[in-house]
Amino acid sequence: MEVAAKKDQKAGKKFFVNIEGKEYPWERETITTQEIRILGDLPAELPVIQESPDGTERTLAEDEVIVIQPGHRHGRASKYKRG
Repeated sequence: MEVAAKKDQKAGKKFFVNIEGKEYPWERETITTQEIRILGDLPAELPVIQESPDGTERTLAEDEVIVIQPGHRHGRASKYKRG
């Protein structure tokens, strides 16, 4: 019963990923660096950079899995861009 309730809660959540200023809908609460690269059409030869809400930047590892928060962000949220 508890598993079904958790599944129903996740079913109602909508995720969005901001890549170079464009917001993309996403169906899961995790995304990989490779999926960000494909979704945003980022070139393979450049690193993917995560900009955190506080403005700091870090380069994502190619095999990294990122947890994203549901919903649209009004204000500072993590963004991704080419390096």
